Amino acid sequence: MRTMSTRLKVGWAVITVLVLIYALFPVASIVATSFKLPSQLNLGTFLPKTWTTTNYEEILTGSAKDLFLPSLRNSIGISLIATFIAVVLATLAAYAIARLDFRGKRLILTAALGVSIFPVVSLVTPLFNLWRNIGLYDTWLGLIIPYLSLTLPISIWTLAAFFRQIPWELEQAAQVDGATSWQAFRKVIVPLAAPGVFTTALIAFFIAWNDFVYGISLTSTSAARPVPAALAFFTGASQFEEPTGAISAAAVVVTIPVVILVMLFQRQIVSGLTQGAVKG
Repeated sequence: MRTMSTRLKVGWAVITVLVLIYALFPVASIVATSFKLPSQLNLGTFLPKTWTTTNYEEILTGSAKDLFLPSLRNSIGISLIATFIAVVLATLAAYAIARLDFRGKRLILTAALGVSIFPVVSLVTPLFNLWRNIGLYDTWLGLIIPYLSLTLPISIWTLAAFFRQIPWELEQAAQVDGATSWQAFRKVIVPLAAPGVFTTALIAFFIAWNDFVYGISLTSTSAARPVPAALAFFTGASQFEEPTGAISAAAVVVTIPVVILVMLFQRQIVSGLTQGAVKG
């Protein structure tokens, strides 16, 4: 195996640093803005001259509390429920696609891919009218169902690729020992597929957590409005004051759970994605 030269290593290190700066600069800017006073927003400085937690106090205990905290609760609950349903359905569907030979298997995968790339904006208006007529507008269920259209396709594709890597002989051996098809699936296949299922769950959660179009279009009150949509309704203390600092503080708060999940489970995420990417 040929080792890289020192010059090549330095080159890759420089490229890596540049990519990290490019990717993290907007995040650092939002964090810095969240600690600025309203009077410092238009000074043109990157770091605040006077560090303050006023913006965080405003969204957690101040005037924006009634807008931010209910939306945070909605985002957590809706995203978790949508993720759970998507992963359960995708696990069963992906197992059937990977293990069973039936007519229309490719059509199902193609349809899932087509749904995932279908423009969300084109679906909002029909859903808005339908949800208003059947009573699902501005409800958790009214967001969970559309979120499944976002999370199910990618979940099915990811898990189907992962199930293909699990040796078919293991399941057959369990059935020879007396296990039913369901027992072999539940006690042999699912534990072996745990890294892929976990990775798929995180991806589905991130997709649901970051949605804005459905959240802004299918809700009208704090009963079901998620955080990305609620940020659009932030206002300053007066009509002349910009809510940029409060919005930045809210963005930092809702980003923290995502960052923590990625940092805690980055090995499982990489393992799940790489194992699913290897074709057996």
